[in-house]
Amino acid sequence: MREEIDRFLTYLTTERGFSDNTVAAYRNDLNQLARFIEEETLKQGLVPSWANFGRQEMLAHLLSLQERQYAETTRARKVAAARSFFKFLVAEGTIKEDPTRNLESFNVGRSLPRPISVSQVRALLEQPTRQSTPEARRDSAMLQLLYASGMRVSELVSLNLEDVNTGSGDVRCFGKGHKERIIPIHEGAASAVEEYVREARPRLLRRDDERALFLNHRGERLTRQGFWQILKQYARVAGLASEVTPHTLRHSFATHMLSGGADLRAVQELLGHANISTTQVYTHLTTEHVRRSYEKSHPRAK
Repeated sequence: MREEIDRFLTYLTTERGFSDNTVAAYRNDLNQLARFIEEETLKQGLVPSWANFGRQEMLAHLLSLQERQYAETTRARKVAAARSFFKFLVAEGTIKEDPTRNLESFNVGRSLPRPISVSQVRALLEQPTRQSTPEARRDSAMLQLLYASGMRVSELVSLNLEDVNTGSGDVRCFGKGHKERIIPIHEGAASAVEEYVREARPRLLRRDDERALFLNHRGERLTRQGFWQILKQYARVAGLASEVTPHTLRHSFATHMLSGGADLRAVQELLGHANISTTQVYTHLTTEHVRRSYEKSHPRAK
């Protein structure tokens, strides 16, 4: 059974271009499903097989997830992973029928991203500038670049030295599906990166052949988890601890761009969204922002 899972994960990586993190999530969910099947079929003295897994077995698996008190969003993700996997097995001819076919989906409402205001962004970006250590200059460059470009954190930490052109003011990154995009950045962000590369990065560097742009204290590429820890520290000092997540600056970038009159298609390209509907989520945020501002200045209009 694990062989089929491995083939599916290889397909996601090589043909669909899914990121390592997404593939890892699929692996965890499908291995959990495989363990459930193995335990249930062995109880009945049967040989575990995807071919013997039908609709009733799938319903039993969903019930087990519910009994283990997984969050609704987590259960929905696990069902989505199973749907994709069984669709793959049907296409391959490994099974004849998809056990998730006509299965009612979990009704999970999509929560809106939570941006912070321009003044809150300024307060956050100001924190590392209060120090002059190599780490602080790195952190300032990272935060400035993230807010100026709207990149995902995974894209930020994957940057190499040659990916940022401070002269022309642009950054090259690779998003989901390994799709390349070039994002223009303002002079302030370019200057922060240039200063970091010139003065701070050499003090963090341990190996001359290291190409990663942002380095940790060991001279290695900074990880997403490392960035998250750094961000949490600055957010706490800025009084924003409960409002900031790794994607906060990306959400704020998109919301502030649209509030400033940027074209929706242009923002879609900058964010690297495959579908315009994903970007349209931010139009709801800008509309809500305008409504709240109006109500604040016109109390009787509520």
